[in-house]
Amino acid sequence: MKTKFFYSKLKGSLMLTMALFFVVTSCEDYLEEQPSTLIDSGYVFTTEEGLKSGVVSLYKFERDRYDASTEDFMGSVLMSSRSDLVFARTGYTGLMGRYERGISAVDQGSNFASSLFWKHFYNMTNKATAIINAADVVEGVDEDARKKILAEAKYFRAHSYFYLYRMYNNIFVTTETVTVDNAFDVVNDRSSDAEIFALINSDLDYAIENLDWTDTFGRVTKGTAKHVKAKVAMWQGDWTEAKNQALDVIEGPDSPHSLVSSTADVFAGDRNNSESLFVVQALDDVLGGGATTMMNANYVTQYFQISGIESNIEQGGRGFSRILPNLYLLNLLAEDPNDTRDDDTYFRLKYYYTSGDRTGEELDNYEPITDLDNPSSSYQNYYKRMHPSCIKFAQEDDNPDSYLNRSNITVYRLAETYLIAAEAIMRSTGDPLPYINAVRERAGAAPVTSVDQQTILDERARELSFEGQRWFTLKRMGQNVIDTQMTSYAGDGEYFPANLGSKDPRENWQSHFINWPIAQRDLDLLGPDYPQNLGYE
Repeated sequence: MKTKFFYSKLKGSLMLTMALFFVVTSCEDYLEEQPSTLIDSGYVFTTEEGLKSGVVSLYKFERDRYDASTEDFMGSVLMSSRSDLVFARTGYTGLMGRYERGISAVDQGSNFASSLFWKHFYNMTNKATAIINAADVVEGVDEDARKKILAEAKYFRAHSYFYLYRMYNNIFVTTETVTVDNAFDVVNDRSSDAEIFALINSDLDYAIENLDWTDTFGRVTKGTAKHVKAKVAMWQGDWTEAKNQALDVIEGPDSPHSLVSSTADVFAGDRNNSESLFVVQALDDVLGGGATTMMNANYVTQYFQISGIESNIEQGGRGFSRILPNLYLLNLLAEDPNDTRDDDTYFRLKYYYTSGDRTGEELDNYEPITDLDNPSSSYQNYYKRMHPSCIKFAQEDDNPDSYLNRSNITVYRLAETYLIAAEAIMRSTGDPLPYINAVRERAGAAPVTSVDQQTILDERARELSFEGQRWFTLKRMGQNVIDTQMTSYAGDGEYFPANLGSKDPRENWQSHFINWPIAQRDLDLLGPDYPQNLGYE
C-alpha cells in the first residue's frame, strides 16, 4: 500500500507523459532529430547500468537533506535544535527548538517537517523498493552486481523506515512498488512494531551479508549496515545483538575501522578517515558535486560583527548563531580540564582579533557585555557574537565570507559505535569500561571507573552533540528520561531572555512531544481511520 502523496506524483508524471506524447505527435513533421541518449524507466528498471544509476539516486536523496535550498529549516539542523544540549536562539529553527512550532498537526512547523522528513523518507523508500523489486527479476544482470544493487537499496530502505519510525512512531511499511493499478490505494492503519522491525532487520541483514567492508568513500559498507543494525537492536531492547554488531565493527578481524588518534583529526580535511562509517560527499565545481549547505552557518556565532575580527575558517567560518551549545553541554565538556573536545576541535570557546592593533589578542571583555555570568543581561551581544560555537561542520576549504559552503558531512562514525557497545554491554554482559574510555582517552579526558545510564548519556553528549542523534537517544531511553532531560536542561534556563517574548523550552515541553505530529496534510492523504500520534488529535 502507498499514500496518495506518491500516487498524486505518479498521476502527475503520467499526465506529463501524455502531454508530451501529444506535443511530439502533433509536431512530428517538424521534429526529425533523435536524442543521442535515452534514460527512462525502461532503462533504469530493466538494465544493470540503469539499476546502478537508480542506486546512485538514493545517495543523492540522502544528500538532499543537507541542501541549503531548504535554508535554515533543513532536517539535519532541525533535529539538533530539539534536544537538551542546545540553545535555539532565533529564526524558525529557534521556534521549533523551543517547542513553539511543530507542536500541532496544522502549524507551519509540522508542514516543514512533512517535507523534510515524512515525504522525503517515504519518497526514498518508494524509490528503493522499486529498485529492489526490479533487481530481483530483471534478466541479464551479473549476479555479484545484482547483490550489490540490492544490498545498497535495501540499506536505504531500512535507513529511511528507521528514521521515520523514530520520529513519528505511527508509520506504515510496504514492499510493494507503485504501479498504475495500485497508485490510488490508501493506507488505513499504521504497521505494527513487529512488521516495521521485521522489514528493517531483513533489509539490514541482506545488506550486511552482501556489502563489502571497504568501498569508495561515500558508499555504504558492511560497517555502515552493522552500525545501523546495532542502533535498531537497541530500539528493540536486544542488547546482545547490539553488542555483537558493534563489536564486529570495532574489533572484528576484517573491519578496517579504527578511531583516529585525536579529536582534532575527526572532522579534519574531507572526513574520509578510518573512523568514518558514512560520509555524505560534496565536491566544488563538478557537475553532480552537490549543492551548498548551511550546516556550519547555523551552528557558528557572528563573532565577525565585532570590530577588529573578520570571519575566518580558523574561528569557525561565517555563521548566524541559530543553534548554540547550552550551558548544560558546556559544563559537561568543562568537567575534565584536559578534555580536548572544547579545544577548537568540536567546539570553539574563544575568539581572537584578526586586524588592527589587537591582532592575535583574545577577545576577553567586549564592552557592551556587563556581566558574562548572566548573559541574558546582554543577550543580543553575548549569544549572537560571543557565544561558543559548534565547529564540527567547518571545513578548511570553505569560503569564510559566505554562509553557503559545499562540504562533506559525517553521518555515522566509529566513536558512536564504541558508545553503543558500552551501553549494550552495560545492559547485558561484559565490561563496558574499555569502550567508553577509548572515546574519553582519545579526547584526553580521564577514564571513568563505572558506567550507568547517565554516564552513557553524558558521554554521548560530549562526543556526538550536534550530529543529529541526541533527540533519538533520549526518546529511545524512554518517557521518563526525555521528560527529565528536556525539563531540566533544554535551553539555558534562568539565562533565557524571556523579555523577548519567547518561552523556555523547559516550560514548553510536554510529554507527548516524544512523537512528532503527522502533518494534517499528510493525514488527509491517508485512510480516514489512520491514527494521529497521541496528544495531537
